Amino acid sequence: MKKKIIVGILFLLIMAATNIAAILHQENIGDIGVTLHIEADAGNDTNLQVYYTQVNYKDQGFSVDHMVNVAVKTSDDKTDYEAALPGDVSAVRVNPANVFMDDVKISKVYLAYKDNVVEEYPLTDAYYNPAERYYSWDVNYDKTKTIVTDARHLRNLILKILVCAIIDILLIVIWLKLDNILIIPRDIVKSRKLIGSLAKNDFKQKFAGSYLGTIWAFIQPVITVLVYWFVFEKALNAGTQSTKAGIAIPFILWLIAGLVPWFFFSEVLACGTNAMIEYNYLVKKVVFKISTLPVVKALSSLFVHLFFIAFTVILYSVYQYFPTLYTLQLIYYSFCMFVLALGLIYALSAVMVFFRDMGQIVNVLLQIGMWMTPIMWNMDAMAGRIPGWAMTILKANPMYYIVNGYRDALYNNMWFWERPGMTAYFWVFTTIVLVGGMAIFRRLQQHFADVL
Repeated sequence: MKKKIIVGILFLLIMAATNIAAILHQENIGDIGVTLHIEADAGNDTNLQVYYTQVNYKDQGFSVDHMVNVAVKTSDDKTDYEAALPGDVSAVRVNPANVFMDDVKISKVYLAYKDNVVEEYPLTDAYYNPAERYYSWDVNYDKTKTIVTDARHLRNLILKILVCAIIDILLIVIWLKLDNILIIPRDIVKSRKLIGSLAKNDFKQKFAGSYLGTIWAFIQPVITVLVYWFVFEKALNAGTQSTKAGIAIPFILWLIAGLVPWFFFSEVLACGTNAMIEYNYLVKKVVFKISTLPVVKALSSLFVHLFFIAFTVILYSVYQYFPTLYTLQLIYYSFCMFVLALGLIYALSAVMVFFRDMGQIVNVLLQIGMWMTPIMWNMDAMAGRIPGWAMTILKANPMYYIVNGYRDALYNNMWFWERPGMTAYFWVFTTIVLVGGMAIFRRLQQHFADVL
C-alpha cells in the first residue's frame, strides 16, 4: 500500500510538470504559413519570383532555395496575387522572371495571416535594385509573431486544455492499471540473459548459409544509401532542387541522418511482425515466456543500427562535422525509436498469428511511411508550399520526431527539450502505443498455441 502511494505521488508530480510545460509552451510560427499579397497588372504573362529569408537563416541571404514562383497573367486591371511563405520570414524580394520590372506594375504589397493584415510594404519604402530591377523589404518578425499568436490564441488555449486532459487521463489509467502493465516488463527483466542470447542467435540466423554471413547486414544498407545519394544528388539533381531546398550541409550527410533511423525502424517492424510465426516452436512451449520474443527481434536489429550510428559519426567527421555533446542525443533518439517500434510489434506480431495478411500490409505501410517522413526531402523548406493542415498531418508521424532528432544531434546542435511540443506529443503517442500493444498481446497470447 505504501509503495502504491509513493508511485501515486510520483505520477502526480509528473502530471503537474507536464501540465505546466504544456501551458507555458509557445508555438513556433516558422511552421505556420503566412501570405504575401502582391497587387499588380502586367503587360505580359510571366512569373513573379518571390524570394524570402527566415529568422534563423538570415546569413544565407536570398537564394533559389527560398523562392516561390507566382504566375502573373496579362491584365490592364489590378489583380491580387498570393505567395505562401513560412511564418518566420524576415525579408522578402519581388522581381519578375525574364522581363523588366517596367512590364509588371506593382501597386500594393502586404503580408497577411488569414484575414489579418500583418504589415504593408509601400514601394517608396522598398530597396530598389536598378541593375536587376527588383524590390525588397525587411519584415518585422516580432509584429508577425504577435499578430499570428493573437489570431491563434483561442485555438491554442483549447489545444493546450485538450493536451493536458489527454496526458492526465493517460497517467491516471497507467497508475490504475500499473500492475497489469508491468507484467510483460517484469518478464523481460527476468529473462534478460535469455533474450540477449536469442537476439545474437537470431542475428546470425538471418544470414546463415551465405558466404559473407552477417557482413550482408552491413553491406545492404550502405548500398541503399549510395543508390539514393546518386539518384537524388547526381542523376536527378536538377529535378530535386525543391525537395533539397534549405539544406545547409552536404546532401549525403543530410540523407544518411534520415536513412539510418529509418533502416532500423523498418527492419524491426518487418521482422518483428513475423516473430510469433517464426518462433512457433517456442510459442507452443508452456514454460517459455513468449512475451520476450518481440524484444528479441528488436535487439537483433539493434546490432546493425549501432554500427551505422558509428559509421554516420565517422562520415560526419570526414566532412569536418565533429562529434559534440549534442551527438550524445543519438542514444536518446535511438531509445525513443526502440520503444516506439517495440510497442508496434507487440500488437502486430499478435495480430499476425490470426491474420497472416498483416505482414504484407506492414510492408506497404512502410513504403508509404518512408515517403511521408522527410528523409529525402526537406520539410522545413516546404513550409510555405504545403498547406498547414497537410504539414500538421506529416508532423504527426512519430518518425518525423526521430529523423529530425538525429539531424539535431548531428549538425543542428539542438537539445530535444528545445522542442517541447514535439517531445511531449511523441512520448504521449509512444506510451499509448506501447501500453496498447502489450495489452493486445496479453489478450491474444493465450490463443497463440491453438492457432499455430
